[in-house]
Amino acid sequence: MKFKINRIVKYLILSDLAFWSGWGLITPIFAIFIVEKIEGGDIVVVGIASAIFWILRSILRVPMGLFLDKNYGEKDDFWFIVSGFLMAGLVPFGFLLASLPWHIYLLQAFYGLGIALNTSGWAAIFTRHIDKGKEATEWGLDGTAVGLGVGIAGAIGGFMVSKFGFEPVFIVVGILGIIGGLLPLLIYKALIVPKKEKGVPFGPAEPPLPR
Repeated sequence: MKFKINRIVKYLILSDLAFWSGWGLITPIFAIFIVEKIEGGDIVVVGIASAIFWILRSILRVPMGLFLDKNYGEKDDFWFIVSGFLMAGLVPFGFLLASLPWHIYLLQAFYGLGIALNTSGWAAIFTRHIDKGKEATEWGLDGTAVGLGVGIAGAIGGFMVSKFGFEPVFIVVGILGIIGGLLPLLIYKALIVPKKEKGVPFGPAEPPLPR
């Protein structure tokens, strides 16, 4: 039996897949990049860079969620998704210019901010528009798509770096990140519906999307 999902959920998953598959290309070799290409780069710099991303991303999620929940409608959620991935998509291009540890730290902070923006808006819209009765399946589809994309990309990224160096790989990662940020624009009109009275559930975008 053919499995159908609504258009909004489908494009959110495709956006996730494009972006995270791109970053999957550099995940296994990022520490090697820092040690080999950054002046003074060592395992300590790698650890601090990772910590900056995860700490900033984590501490921003709750205040961003509170902000989005207080503002009725999905316009702000949508632009959090788009701007977050576009911001993060610029980070690999920054790696091309980085030469010192503080460059990496600044880029990781920018990356953490972008991902915090994206995931806050993404989770809100995905949760509202998930097909009733298919919640576990559609969350599973996103997890499977991203996991497979990152896994396959990791093997490809290692091969690409060994053959072509870091620069072409960072360019591909940046392009895929920007594609991930632009894909939600295809569902903009479906999401930005006329505002209804605050406190009244607005449910899925109207009119019903083709399935």
